[in-house]
Amino acid sequence: MQWLRDMWTKAGPGIPKDAPAKTGLALFADILAREWWEMVKLNILFILTSLFVVTLPAALAAMARVSVAFAEDRNTYLLRDFLEAFRQYFWRATAWGLALAGALAIGVHAIVTYAAGARGNLMLAAPLAIALVATAFLAVLACHLIVLMVMRDLPALRLLRLAALASVARPLPALAALAVNTTLWLAHILFYPVSVFMPATVNFSLGMFAVAFGVHRAAVLVLDLPEAMRPHRRFIK
Repeated sequence: MQWLRDMWTKAGPGIPKDAPAKTGLALFADILAREWWEMVKLNILFILTSLFVVTLPAALAAMARVSVAFAEDRNTYLLRDFLEAFRQYFWRATAWGLALAGALAIGVHAIVTYAAGARGNLMLAAPLAIALVATAFLAVLACHLIVLMVMRDLPALRLLRLAALASVARPLPALAALAVNTTLWLAHILFYPVSVFMPATVNFSLGMFAVAFGVHRAAVLVLDLPEAMRPHRRFIK
């Protein structure tokens, strides 16, 4: 049974001491290649812990916590780190999840309503554009907020303010991460049934890693963390 325990508790692979620092997509691909099996296991953990639906926000926060560790090239002990984060952020993640889900639902409803009305009344094109921008900003805000929440314990109002600041300062990486998530689910739909196992293996964890990787620099910027916490930091096992 040692092999089964080690599969969930041992540290991930390290990085050679002399490896040159990578950035951008090269770093994303490098981490993905190194941590792909951890992401598969993370995906399974997320599915199992979110089965009750009410635990979904906490499971997302726990997955974000591990994904930030991936983005910072830190060693992770998957099961331990995930469960600790799940317990630590349960109530905060649930409260923020309900608030953001409600706001996004209102935004999507406004978009659908104005889009239907704009077909016969061009005057509704302006509020439709506003609804689109506002909903996109809310989605970007949600990405920054969940990553900031698991990076630093902050009061709710300060967390919201920093998430808004990060969303204004660097919205494009978050939008790119959301585009990655959209592409993953479109691929699942377009290539079904060949892609039937995508959600069970990579969709959730890879999508969250894309979010964590994309918004990490903005989170570091607004938190004013030291240089040692930036994504290009190399941790040697």
